[in-house]
Amino acid sequence: MRRRPVLVVGSLVVILALLATAFVLAFRHPLAARSDTGHTMLVVGAENEYASVLAAIGGRYVHAVGIMSNPNTDPHTFEASTVDATEVAKASLVVQNGLGYDSFMQSLEAASPNPQRIVLTAAAIVGAPSTTPNPHLWYRPGTMQAVAGRIAKALSHLRPSHRSYFQARLSLFDRSLAAWQKAIQHLKTTAQGTKVAVVEPVADYLLQAAGLDIATPWTFQAAVMNGEDPSPQDVATMEAMLTRREVAVFVYNFQAVDPTTASLLTLAKQHHVPVVGVYETMPRGFDYQRWMLAETNALEMAITKHTSEVLAP
Repeated sequence: MRRRPVLVVGSLVVILALLATAFVLAFRHPLAARSDTGHTMLVVGAENEYASVLAAIGGRYVHAVGIMSNPNTDPHTFEASTVDATEVAKASLVVQNGLGYDSFMQSLEAASPNPQRIVLTAAAIVGAPSTTPNPHLWYRPGTMQAVAGRIAKALSHLRPSHRSYFQARLSLFDRSLAAWQKAIQHLKTTAQGTKVAVVEPVADYLLQAAGLDIATPWTFQAAVMNGEDPSPQDVATMEAMLTRREVAVFVYNFQAVDPTTASLLTLAKQHHVPVVGVYETMPRGFDYQRWMLAETNALEMAITKHTSEVLAP
């Protein structure tokens, strides 16, 4: 089973009870207190990278909230709060990843039925089947462009009088992705076929788009992603590729650390294998486009300049 963020409550009945108390908390929480007005819609992204795209398309007509938004916490053990439940209950539009990554959203949505609320799922938008092994779709070039198009359509449905505004914002967003797309192509030209090691498939879609060779066995990646112990053989393979410097860079998820991955990070540093940090939740101070561009540039610097590049969370 894929390791997933878990919901702090165990049933819809409990969620409904929490929703009742959440309205008291709403008066103390500025985000929860906001709801749709004639001018501003409350829109929710299950992860803050999706909230970033919602804000980019909706502009002044939306108040965008990301449920998972702290890059210093492990997203696989995420616990939804009563404030999160209230925000989903009030939202006009929700965007989630799907593929089991944020299944807690389905419980929150079911706890506050709203036939007017539009729910978009990235996996469905890009046609990723339920058997897709890697759920980290936001690292795949093209995903957010497709999601942004559906967001513009949904917002135009909710606020038809502002359709031209949302379409103009969509055009700006599409153009803003050009720098990232150019960086991917430059990395591919510079380093295609370069071997890299990873701990789990967080950034695999980006690495593959850049033509890099992921040397880490999939069985190791899947075990770490699912919170399981990798096999001794896979651990030995990882240790060997780092100690022998068989890879040009070690792509490390600083947001979900366990003893096995921490020991490999130490090994990489000891043997001077450059480290690039990746995250599942967008670091503070970024929007989606600049985050992906920064990660791609970090990969190129690590491969060509042999320097470790870790974004501050």
